Amino acid sequence: MTALAGASLLLALTACGNESGAGASLTGKSYLSTAVTQDGKPEQLAPNTRVRLQFTDDGRLVADVGCNSMQSKVSTSDGKLTLKGELASTAMGCPGPQQGQDAWLSKILTAKPAWKLDGSKLDLTAGGTTISLVDRATAEPARALDSTKWSLATVITGDAASHQAGAEKAWMTLNGERVTGSTGCNHFQGTVARATGKLTFGELATTRRACAGDAAKLETTVLNGLKGDISYAIDGKTLKLRTSTGGLDFTAAP
Repeated sequence: MTALAGASLLLALTACGNESGAGASLTGKSYLSTAVTQDGKPEQLAPNTRVRLQFTDDGRLVADVGCNSMQSKVSTSDGKLTLKGELASTAMGCPGPQQGQDAWLSKILTAKPAWKLDGSKLDLTAGGTTISLVDRATAEPARALDSTKWSLATVITGDAASHQAGAEKAWMTLNGERVTGSTGCNHFQGTVARATGKLTFGELATTRRACAGDAAKLETTVLNGLKGDISYAIDGKTLKLRTSTGGLDFTAAP
């Protein structure tokens, strides 16, 4: 091998291992934080919280740090994350130590942070803050669709994501052609057929407890969301059900 060929090979290998800007793509990937530093010193997030970044196939960034979900169209060109609109957010009340983390993450995302991808590792830097993340598929292997207790986390309506009151009480479990679960007020059961990337729910039978107020609204959302043909995908611990008008996100129970 000539010296020129060897130098060219080394340059190519270096470019493949450490990417940013036009040389890399974040589209279709999700990342979870492993560390946060401020001016080179470790910063601790609230207990049991992590920064989550999802770069959707249709060009959106969906982010959270343990409480509210925020999203916007995004550009990743020139090695920077540039939001292409308002950073829309859900409006849940965040408990104790989590208060303030949403504003902190929003400030970083709106500051056009620089990003660098090294294999499955992603660094996001704005000012003196660096968030180190890893590909979610590496950090959080996908849960099995069957036999997992899926708890309702987020309701999707059009481009908006929200958390309905009492949503954590709603859940479902799939086993073969059967689905069982709870709307948060009544229990339900029924049949579900499968195809690649698609579930088809039959009519669900429920118990007959009277539901009022938020519980009634949640029950309507759950039963309407588990009706007919629905596309699905599992991203780590998250089961995403989608129709043409919205969908439901469930999280695998511990």
